[in-house]
Amino acid sequence: MEIDYSELNYLQDPNWQDLHADYVQFLLSMTGPTVIDITGKNTNKCRVFTTLLQGNEPSGLIALHRWLTTRDDSQLPQTNLRFIICSVEAASKKSLFTHRFIDGSKDINRCFGITKQHPSFQHSQQGCYERAQRIEQAIREVNPEMVIDLHNASSPGPTFSISSIITTETLSLASFFCQTLILSDLNLNSLMEQEFSCSFITIECGGSFDEQAHEVAFAGISHVAQCDNIGYIHQEKNVEVIYRPLRLQVKTDVNLSYAEHDEGYSGVTLKNNIEYFNFGGAHQDEMIGWIDGDGLNNLQLLDKKGKNVIDDYFYARENQLVCKQNLRLFKATSNKEAALNDCLFYVVKHINSEA
Repeated sequence: MEIDYSELNYLQDPNWQDLHADYVQFLLSMTGPTVIDITGKNTNKCRVFTTLLQGNEPSGLIALHRWLTTRDDSQLPQTNLRFIICSVEAASKKSLFTHRFIDGSKDINRCFGITKQHPSFQHSQQGCYERAQRIEQAIREVNPEMVIDLHNASSPGPTFSISSIITTETLSLASFFCQTLILSDLNLNSLMEQEFSCSFITIECGGSFDEQAHEVAFAGISHVAQCDNIGYIHQEKNVEVIYRPLRLQVKTDVNLSYAEHDEGYSGVTLKNNIEYFNFGGAHQDEMIGWIDGDGLNNLQLLDKKGKNVIDDYFYARENQLVCKQNLRLFKATSNKEAALNDCLFYVVKHINSEA
């Protein structure tokens, strides 16, 4: 099936027939990216949610469909709402919600801010960049007062939020979903990095097939829809701020494996229960996997300047991959495809809160 990357469908205040009986039927009824507009009490303001930027991250869609089909139509949201459902084709491919993007294309959330003059531009992936531009345009045309981008991790983990700036508004919005906000200055050509002149947070709701992740997304949408003024939101809970994580990646053409014990594989082997570190972190001198004779040269942990700082975080103990100090890990996954397409995990140095 040839994809029309310029396609963007619009639904205004959809009824039950438009939404179908469940979120699966709703997904399969869409022919491409879809914008859903809901009329609010104050039609001069708009709040935007984006979801399904990656086709294997369904919580936002599931929560959105639940909110649309269970809300009291007589109780309008405080402002207009715009929901943008992005990678419909990837999500619809069998098996549902297992493909991050369509084979031969590119992760849409690595395509924002890229034009023909950009060094990353490739003609073979021109359609992906065009779709990113259409999504960005759909946000800008309503001049939103906030944008929330709903995501999932590939493996189980606690909910956390990400922002490129820390303000009262971003902390308050984050508190509707979780108790952790990561300040990120990574340059990935993601949607979050674009300037919309409003508060923007990304929510990592939890594992893709975790019912609690869907519940987190639904509760957050419900809160934001009924919030009077996002500039003066009472924080639902205290939010911890974690500063500037880095992405641990295997280098190009390095083999990645998962195992319970050292099996002598080439490249890098992570413990097959690596996702458990999402919940409690990893301690100094704790082993998280194994490496072959190339040691840490198999891995890269690039800082903002592009310098590989892997030696500041990990060391080799014989053939073991070991933490050099206490670390906090986010989005650690045993899903090999996800790890290779994105990263093994995000990591920050763990600083005692009492320090």
